[in-house]
Order: sequence, then C-alpha cells, then structure tokens
Amino acid sequence: MFERPQAGERSILVQIAMGQPVTDDAAEEFRLLAKAAGAEVVGSLSGSRDTPDPRLFIGSGKADELKALVEATGAELVIFDHALSPAQERNLERLLACRVVDRSGLILDIFAQRARSADGKLQVELAQLRHLSTRLVRGWTHLERQKGGIGLRGPGETQLETDRRLLGRRIALLNDRLAHVETQRGQGRRARDRAEIPTISLVGYTNAGKSTLFNRLTEAGVYQADQLFATLDPTLRRLRLPGGPVAVLADTVGFINGLPHELVAAFRSTLQETREASLLLHVVDAASPERDRRIRDVEAVLTEIGAQDCPQLLVYNKIDLVADQPPRLDRDADGRVWRIWMSAQTGAGVELLTQALSERLRGELVRESLLLGPADGALRAWLFEHARVLDDMGTDEGGWRMEVELARQQVERYLNADARWQGCRLEGAEAMPGTTDSHEQLSTTDGDRVSGRVGVVETG
Repeated sequence: MFERPQAGERSILVQIAMGQPVTDDAAEEFRLLAKAAGAEVVGSLSGSRDTPDPRLFIGSGKADELKALVEATGAELVIFDHALSPAQERNLERLLACRVVDRSGLILDIFAQRARSADGKLQVELAQLRHLSTRLVRGWTHLERQKGGIGLRGPGETQLETDRRLLGRRIALLNDRLAHVETQRGQGRRARDRAEIPTISLVGYTNAGKSTLFNRLTEAGVYQADQLFATLDPTLRRLRLPGGPVAVLADTVGFINGLPHELVAAFRSTLQETREASLLLHVVDAASPERDRRIRDVEAVLTEIGAQDCPQLLVYNKIDLVADQPPRLDRDADGRVWRIWMSAQTGAGVELLTQALSERLRGELVRESLLLGPADGALRAWLFEHARVLDDMGTDEGGWRMEVELARQQVERYLNADARWQGCRLEGAEAMPGTTDSHEQLSTTDGDRVSGRVGVVETG
C-alpha cells in the first residue's frame, strides 16, 4: 500500500484500441482534454486489445511497460482514455505507485475548473462526489484504520465508514440545494410559457462553436475560445428574430463522447432547458473529419437526457474552414429547413439562420387586417411583440389600421386560454401558403390585458 500523492501534473496518456483502431481525431481530442485539465504530457502509451483485462484493464505486460515509462519520465499521473472500474484504478495505482485517472475523472476535473456560477459549482461537486463514492478504497492506508489515538481505539467506526457517512450527508445536501435551483428554473420556464416566448437551445459537441454563435446572435459577450469545454455555465438571452417572434436563446454545456453519467445526472436542472426547448439548434463542426460520429454522440446524449423528440435544426458551422462551401439552406421534401451551412466566426450565413428560425417558430400563419380603436394600445403593442406587422397606419379617430401575420397555433392557444376575449374576433383571415382558410379569434393572457374593442376590416 502507498499514500497517494495529492499533486503533480506530469502525465502519461494511455489510449488502447478496443476492437477498432484509434483515429487521429480521437487521439487529438484526448490530448486536448488532458491539456484543458492542465496536464503536462511527458509520455504516451498505445496498444490494442480485444477486451479489457478485468484486473489491470491493459493486461500485465502493458502494465509493466507502463510502469517502466512512469519511472523513466518521473510521471506523477497516468490518464486513461477509458472508463476504469474502481478495482482497476486501485490495482494500477498499487503497481505504478502514482495517481491514475480515467476519462470520466478527467472530464469532471475540467468541469470543476470551468464552473463559475453557484449552481454550476454545486452540480460539478455533486458529480465528483458521486464518482468518488465508489472509489474511497484506493491508495490511502488510513481508511482501513479506526480514528483516534491512545484511549480512543476500540470497536468504533473505521475512517472509511466515517468518510462514507460524511460523503452521503454532503450528497444529500447538494441534492436539496439543486432541487431548489431546479424549482427556480422551472418558474422561469413557466413564466416564458405564459408569455408565449419560445426557447431555442444550443446543443452540440464541445468546441463546435456554440458560444461563438451565441455571441453572434445575441451580442452577449460570453467567453469563447478554441478549446474543449471553454464555457460551462448556461446562459440565456433574449433573441429578436426578423419578422418572427421574440425567443430566448440558451447556451448549454457541450457534449462529448463518454460524457460521465454522474455529470449528466448532476446537470439535470441545466439540461432541463434542453429537454423543454421549442427548438434545438444542433451545432456541428463542418470542418471536422469526425463530424458524423460526433453527431451520433450528441444524439446519444440527447436520448439519455430525454430530449430525443425535440425538434432539431442542424447548423453546420465553421464553413470558413471548408473549401468551396458557401452558406446555404437545405430543405426537405416538404420544404422545411433542416440544415444550414454557415460560419459564426465570420458571420457568413447568419441571416439564413435567422430566416430559418423565424420559419420554424412561427408555424402556420394567418394574415389579418385589423382596425384598432384608440383604447387598443396594449393589443397593438402585443401584436408588435408576437406577430409580424406588415402595415401599421394611424386613423382619423386616433386608432390604427394594421395588417399582420400571426401564428395559427398561437391564436388558437390564446382563444382556448381566455374566454373573455372571444368577442374580439379577427375575421377575414387569409391563410398563408400551405395553410387552409379559416376564421380565427384572438384573446390575451392575464399578462397582456387589452381594453377597448377591435374593429374588423375585410381582407382583400
């Protein structure tokens, strides 16, 4: 047994091909993960196996080779690009006499360094404690001893039992605090639902350019860098779409292959924004040779958090790094936009993206010609906020004559939500292409009270 060192960043990277070769992209991603954690790479070990060795993962021969490399380089840390069991970590640490960290532990360490907000720190701490709870029996000899000195020894609890009890208490406390955070976030989402404000959630593989795109659309100024997990804490900003509704854009944590389950569970309140979003913007690095595999990895995480059924819009970003690739929209057989080619860094194709967002969020439209009285200022303001105003002219009576395009789904929802306004009919509705003619009615919620009466002007 040995006492595990508590510091040291001189690291050896271990990457073993299990059944299929390790690609250059995967090797580079592993190196960047280690760099993001602050590791100083002094060596690497590669190889191939059909199945992991149950005791040492890499087998006794490779383990001896790794031990010799640790001694030759003076490494203080060995990082595996794989998920290790607690027993495998313990056996490797005993053999190598240095710390051993698997891929999950490495990602958790990066998240711990990048968390800035109070709830982000709570989520990372919870994920780390859950990961640690199965790894208490490692290299510390004191865990097997009872605490205390002369006169205090006896059939009391061991240090390991004490640590497990304290760990359980801390996890329970963090769960309570995060439940409060989740309640607060839920109140914000319900308020946006009442105000008919859709939420657009940015998802994608880490370093695909989500934060750059977020800044391009909202001018939020969030931190962006060409590194893995540059931003961690979620950010929400109001987004005004040209000719479309007001939306809330949410920048969420990036996904990666092998994202720890403890991290997904701890970030449930953050990822709730993704599960309940009106639309997911799946940002893809168009210049990556592994983009198809990364799309599958993101889809797997979305399935794990229960967001697989949310509507998606693919955004192929970084076309400035792809030769002969102009910005464009791709539509399916029904004429709906399903993919956009653009560059958030240069701004090429941003107008195509905002156009596509407007189309996807507005849904089926009806066109209305309205005559509002002088007392209908609140309704007029609501229309400017939630509809596309095609014409707005003042009348001699102090009112307004307006022509607007309004989402059919939104009108129906208002009609069902508040029966007080069923007398304010918008007749003469003209369906936009792809819709059917019908008469629509408009009502408002409690937050959009309207006084007065709406006059109607026949369309055409």
